[in-house]
Amino acid sequence: MKHDLEKMVQKHYEDLLERISHRYVEGQAQAIRSVNESIVNTNWDIGRYIVEFEQGGKSKAKYGTGLLENLSRDLTFRHGRGFSRSNLSYMRLFYRFFPNCETLSHKLSWSHYCELVKIDNELERSFYYQQNILENWSIRELKRQKESGLFLRLTVSKDKDKVLALSKNGQLIETPEDVVKDVYVFEFLKISEPYIVSENELESRLIDNLQNFLLELGKGFTFVGRQYRIILNNTVYRVDLVFYHRILRCFVLIDLKINEVEHGDIGQMNMYMGYFDKEENVEGDNPPIGIILSKEKDELLVEYATYGMSSQLFVSKYQLYLPNKEDLRRLLHNQLNEAL
Repeated sequence: MKHDLEKMVQKHYEDLLERISHRYVEGQAQAIRSVNESIVNTNWDIGRYIVEFEQGGKSKAKYGTGLLENLSRDLTFRHGRGFSRSNLSYMRLFYRFFPNCETLSHKLSWSHYCELVKIDNELERSFYYQQNILENWSIRELKRQKESGLFLRLTVSKDKDKVLALSKNGQLIETPEDVVKDVYVFEFLKISEPYIVSENELESRLIDNLQNFLLELGKGFTFVGRQYRIILNNTVYRVDLVFYHRILRCFVLIDLKINEVEHGDIGQMNMYMGYFDKEENVEGDNPPIGIILSKEKDELLVEYATYGMSSQLFVSKYQLYLPNKEDLRRLLHNQLNEAL
């Protein structure tokens, strides 16, 4: 009886401990959100004060380009850190690029906004703003997506209306096409050019860098397994990488090719997709998506080899270095101008 009483007291104590701990963590999170909101709003106001001062005509002429330098010196003397010339410049741009304080998302920290105001192009900046809200990127992840030219890569082959929608809303995932990129960037593998790497080594490196790989794949992917074993007519086949997409509710099968994709690779992927649709899917699952990632891609061969096949089979390229973003920007500029 005494033992049972001690167990009951111990359980009540553990419940109390858990409630206090949960409330403490919740309170810390609320405090962080409150502080972040205050910092963002304050820096927006400071940016507004600077811009309004500059627009005063005579004031602008008197202080000229030395305004931020003077403010940095005097505010640092009064208040200490936080008023470097670069930080004041970010505050100024923050107000210019986000003129409506009421629409600001406080899911983003001041550090996020500092990264966003570095983007001159309005379409790019709007995309990364919306996408950061959708996917809750860390600062490191936001920097990586900017460096890899995510927006520019997603706009390849899109018409003007789709580009503008992408900029305004971010990448909304509604169809298989929404989760597949024309080009994937694996610069995080740190394989220098010229490189010779086997398919097995490439696969191993991607798994070793799974967090970065999932970031490159995009929102909704969960890892299922590598070298996924399937048996057909007593023959063993292995799918290089298998994921499940939580939003589209389907398996995503990925095969890696270090050389140019061939028609046999496409037929094999189609077989894998058929197997998963019939043997692996459960109630509620949608048909699988197949992605062949290759170093090279012959567009005409792919067009003919996929003729009449599932529209959910894709052939994309990968590269092991960051793209030339200026070339991509010129391509986007030409696409938008052609639509006028």
